[in-house]
Amino acid sequence: VQLQASGGGLVQPGGSLRLSCAASASGFNVDYYTIGWFRQAPGKEREGVSCISASDDNTYYAESVQGRLAISRDSAKNTVYLQMSGLKPEDTAVYYCATNYGPTCPSGIDGATFASWGQGTQVTVSS
Repeated sequence: VQLQASGGGLVQPGGSLRLSCAASASGFNVDYYTIGWFRQAPGKEREGVSCISASDDNTYYAESVQGRLAISRDSAKNTVYLQMSGLKPEDTAVYYCATNYGPTCPSGIDGATFASWGQGTQVTVSS
């Protein structure tokens, strides 16, 4: 299964977007998995920006996005969301979601242990 990110687009600085993460195949219940959001800007390394743990729904955020992003699950829609507000030009990147098939988020939201990467969604913050 792959986790597909969607909902990106062009937004002005200070604006908001909500990204969605859904499985490409049935049978994957997002309630049971630790889900991470990552981004990669051109010429830069992939960065983990947020994560929600399967075991206790604890949420984690990179320092660069703290207070501006919020991760959540919607069990009815079997979707994980990333609500983004106060967007800055430096948030411009392709955003991906993935799972580490484990119970908790790794320290530093390290993407090395994550799998089931799907196609990302482009977020562009520009005036």
